[in-house]
Amino acid sequence: MAILRMKRLRLIAVRSRKEELLRRLTELGCVEISESGEELRQNESLRPESGGLIAARTRQASLDHALELLGQYVPVKSRLLSAKPELAGSVFLEDDGLEEALAFADQITEAHEQIRRLSAEESRQRAIVESLQPWMSLNQPLECTGTERTELVLGTIPGKVSLNAAVEALGDAADEAELFPVSEDKSARYLALLCIREQMAAAQESLRSFGFTAAALGGLSGTPKEAAAAAEERLRQLGEEKQTLIDDIKALSVHRDALKLACDKLTTRVAMAEAEERLVGTESTLVLEGWMPAEREEELEKLFSEFDCAWECRDPEPEEYPEVPVKLKNNQVTNALNMVTNMYSLPAYGTVDPNPLMAPFFILFYGLMMADMGYGLIMIAAALIGLKKLKPRGGSLAFCQLLLYGGISTFIMGALTGGLFGNAPEVIAGMFGSDWKGLPALFSPVRDSTLVLYGAMGLGVIHLNAGMLVSFLEKKKNGHLMDGIFEEGPLWVILIGGVLLALDMLGIASSRLLHNLGLAILIVGCVMLLFGAGRHSKGFGKVTAAFGIIYNTLTGWFGDVLSYSRIMALMLAGGVVAQVFNTIAAMPSANGVTPVSGLVFILIFLVGHALNFGLNLLGCFVHDLRLQCLEFFGKFYQDGGKPFEPLAIRTRFINPEE
Repeated sequence: MAILRMKRLRLIAVRSRKEELLRRLTELGCVEISESGEELRQNESLRPESGGLIAARTRQASLDHALELLGQYVPVKSRLLSAKPELAGSVFLEDDGLEEALAFADQITEAHEQIRRLSAEESRQRAIVESLQPWMSLNQPLECTGTERTELVLGTIPGKVSLNAAVEALGDAADEAELFPVSEDKSARYLALLCIREQMAAAQESLRSFGFTAAALGGLSGTPKEAAAAAEERLRQLGEEKQTLIDDIKALSVHRDALKLACDKLTTRVAMAEAEERLVGTESTLVLEGWMPAEREEELEKLFSEFDCAWECRDPEPEEYPEVPVKLKNNQVTNALNMVTNMYSLPAYGTVDPNPLMAPFFILFYGLMMADMGYGLIMIAAALIGLKKLKPRGGSLAFCQLLLYGGISTFIMGALTGGLFGNAPEVIAGMFGSDWKGLPALFSPVRDSTLVLYGAMGLGVIHLNAGMLVSFLEKKKNGHLMDGIFEEGPLWVILIGGVLLALDMLGIASSRLLHNLGLAILIVGCVMLLFGAGRHSKGFGKVTAAFGIIYNTLTGWFGDVLSYSRIMALMLAGGVVAQVFNTIAAMPSANGVTPVSGLVFILIFLVGHALNFGLNLLGCFVHDLRLQCLEFFGKFYQDGGKPFEPLAIRTRFINPEE
């Protein structure tokens, strides 16, 4: 697979058919409308188009808010593993039912706003009831604040203050004043201050030092009991009004699906409005610039023939490559790796699609790290159920596919290592007195850890050289063959010489001729490496370049190859942890299996392997991702690609039929 070849599109059409043109382009979903170029922006006869973007976003926000409110008042439990409904793509471009749905949304929003206002009033009435509780024994109407000569003030002092001291201070300041206790609690004393009007200021001043604060009961009428009863009645009325409004919202929940459809329609309208605002035009024409896949040119030619328009498409110039959007063409296997590539960065236009190169390594490494038939079967089952029930698309589809392929690889590697939930068959057989040694294995990460380590690093060498080969071929394709010969070439020559020397030193194919040949090839590779490092340098720069290439090659390659030891480490860790849980689960059955020990075994087995599976599922993905992004991509990958985002039907709740 590869990066799709893109073409630059420019179109001039009559304004009267703008809406129809945008609609047809949305249905095709293969043109990304870009901002107009500098040449068009500087043309004084052209002006930017207005697509009503703000209005479309406002209407969409109204529907979003209404659906959110419905979720609060009338929550719906979605069915487990249920796929989104599907409708024909043309439905999302129609206006049928849109105004109706917006009216329903306005009703829901208005009812919610009224509920909010009523809730605020409820809070105020509850506060009134609460504030009146200490004054219930007072028979004086609250609106009565005194007579012609006297004034009555209700207030509080802190509970720790001595009432006698306050009364004594009041008497000294105002001889025509009296302080009546009404009630008290742990925090305050509730008092009624009665005083002639002329002395009220002095009386309050004398009590201020004792923390006297006037009660905020203004606007209430009747005795505290009557005022509290009125507030309780008001609360009852408010509750009924709220419930009526809530019932109204619940009644509108039958339109939830219509609201979702309308929301998806407006999501597409917003995309069209955003695209429209990138256009420029005159009173009678409009100009569109954008990008399109070259393989869709015939479809667009057929479409444009139905409109009064002039158009052209051309291949982008090399200097335009940074602006060219990137779309990867994938099959069922390589599509699974899209989520890996997207986590890193899309490749730059004009470079290599990494997915088909990375797919076999990623899937193989993942299986080696997990290496358990039981875990592999769980992954395969989960992926197949997800693919069948959810009917996923985009990133969700890539995830399910990757889970499936990773599960298959995990099962195969588990079969090679004899792992089925660790050593569960052997442990279970031992619980019943059997001396069976478990499933046959080609190799075991526990018993053959050194072999697995060497194998992991050997795979690392193959992986790194595959990346170097891609880099060499790209340099050759771009006319930089000598760069490839003196950058990747020396490392291959050194590798060949090193392998021949290793065969001789290890006694695998020992001979003097082999030793001399390996040494000679190794020396040639080192000379090529040093020459290649300094061939663009002058003078003393050649020396520094030589030292730099020696250091970088030795440390870089050693670190890169050693990094692949994580394959062995994760394989070993997962297998050992699984065996530990199996051993712990079997301990209660050491003297024979009983119903209780059997239940304990099942419980520990399920919990332990669930934890081990979950940790390995994530850990293996992260470490596999690291090997691809840092070690493999570092040899050839050029990132920085911009994703291809064509004008197309975009939805959240309902999928357009494919």
